[in-house]
Amino acid sequence: MAKKIRFSYDKEGDILDISIGEPRKAISREIKDDLFIRVDVKSKEIVGFSMLNFERSFRKSGESKTIPVSAKFALASR
Repeated sequence: MAKKIRFSYDKEGDILDISIGEPRKAISREIKDDLFIRVDVKSKEIVGFSMLNFERSFRKSGESKTIPVSAKFALASR
């Protein structure tokens, strides 16, 4: 079953949040400075990402950022 990707941005906290699928109980683990993955407690599957200081980091450097994970994407039918 295809999972929806949800993006949200908290401007006041300067946090970008990306969720994969429905929200579920997860633990966060920092994988780089200000970059966290959220991992499902039971399945150990990655269920999302959070980036602290999102806008500030791009304003400083102006360069793109990458997340060190791989994924497969497909266009879901509506």
